Amino acid sequence: MASIRELHEQLIKKERSAVEITQEALDRIQALEPKLHSFLYVTTQQALEQARAVDAKIAAGEEIGILAGIPIGIKDNMCTKGIPTTCASEILKNFVPPYESTVTQKLVDSGAVMVGKTNLDEFAMGGSTENSAYHTTANPWDLSRVPGGSSGGSAAAVAADECVVAIGSDTGGSIRQPASFCGVVGMKPTYGLVSRYGLVAFASSLDQIGPFGRSVEDSAILLNAIAGHDPKDSTSLKVPIPNYAASLKPDLRARGRLRIGVIKETFGEGLDSVVEQTVTTAIDQLQSLGAEIHIISCPRFRYGVPSYYIIAPSEASANLARYDGVKYGYRAPGTDNLLSMYTRTRATGFGTEVKRRIMIGTYALSAGYYDAYYLKAQKVRTLIKQDFEKAFEQVDVLACPTVPTTAFKAGEKNTDPLSMYLLDLMTIPVNLAGLPGLSVPCGFDDNGLPIGLQLIGKVLREDQLFQVAYAYEQSTTWHLRQPQIS
Repeated sequence: MASIRELHEQLIKKERSAVEITQEALDRIQALEPKLHSFLYVTTQQALEQARAVDAKIAAGEEIGILAGIPIGIKDNMCTKGIPTTCASEILKNFVPPYESTVTQKLVDSGAVMVGKTNLDEFAMGGSTENSAYHTTANPWDLSRVPGGSSGGSAAAVAADECVVAIGSDTGGSIRQPASFCGVVGMKPTYGLVSRYGLVAFASSLDQIGPFGRSVEDSAILLNAIAGHDPKDSTSLKVPIPNYAASLKPDLRARGRLRIGVIKETFGEGLDSVVEQTVTTAIDQLQSLGAEIHIISCPRFRYGVPSYYIIAPSEASANLARYDGVKYGYRAPGTDNLLSMYTRTRATGFGTEVKRRIMIGTYALSAGYYDAYYLKAQKVRTLIKQDFEKAFEQVDVLACPTVPTTAFKAGEKNTDPLSMYLLDLMTIPVNLAGLPGLSVPCGFDDNGLPIGLQLIGKVLREDQLFQVAYAYEQSTTWHLRQPQIS
């Protein structure tokens, strides 16, 4: 399928209709889903209705926006009015929201065509999309491997051409990690740039919605559509939104001096040698494009994982307390009193990983351990943020691998949650500091699996990340490769 800009040109020139483009995506979904399982719910009728509305506007001579008629996938932890929103959990199996999230409403208003709700790790807790209560999504580059998580369904759908772009959410790397595993571009914006209203909460101080695309430009266009202040979200930033796509240039020299810092703590022990070599080559390529390369130390970077796995489960423990069988969602049958209804509903409605994190979080917040664990983790979070601030006094953008390895085999890490948690080593500190981060494809390993380069920016400098990623992308051919699904 073509890019957003190419499809937009085809639509306004009436070379293709929105219905034809949408039907092509739906046909692709129907053909691939038995193997991929990227989607939990395909919105066939609604998608075609939205496409017909775009075609009617074009026929009437009305101007359409750049996203009008573009097939898009939505991670199934964002509320969609009248359409199931399950968070890939049994406890929300039959939940149909009565309202629209701000992000999906903005996409509806833009004329984008939602082709379905994508699979995820239950309540966005996981790094492989194996924790979904319904099915495991496969990696389009190798169906025996995971697509990453928790936004694995969105990343796989874009990589497999089931939709042009997709929306995910990122709490500790849940956009960037699957983007790396699936060979697509994924952006986690500055905390507060995109409204969280209607996003089912996991860890409220860390969650952020962001875009997936096969190209940097597609991701930039999608971020423009969803970013902006929202009075319904008290953490939403009231700042001007630049046109991210308009400033993209293939030459870094065109924007003046650019200093890129390579985080030395992200290299060495624990990093796959092929990933290290590939990312190093990508950084050399950025230097050849005009960037100054500096080695930068963020000494508390490695403490991101332990502090995150106190803070995030603690917030999850509070956020998931609402799922008790009373107001909405699943209720365990055969209970004879209120307490048994609570306990049996939560015991049977939540999956293993969700229950593990609720228990960790509840323990960390308990009276005897709050100071020893939660408060200390928050102090470490501040130190990590200070490390980034100090680094950005010396450079404009930071660079490192997105993930220490390429995609692993399905089932390989199911019995070792700590090993799974360590995959977020490079991505978690960005969430803790509230910074923007982007993963762009930078090569493949010996098994033909994608590798991602992570770029980290200053607060609200998504434009700079897109510019660096675009210049790199245009100087290579990695983004042109597509998986051959058989």
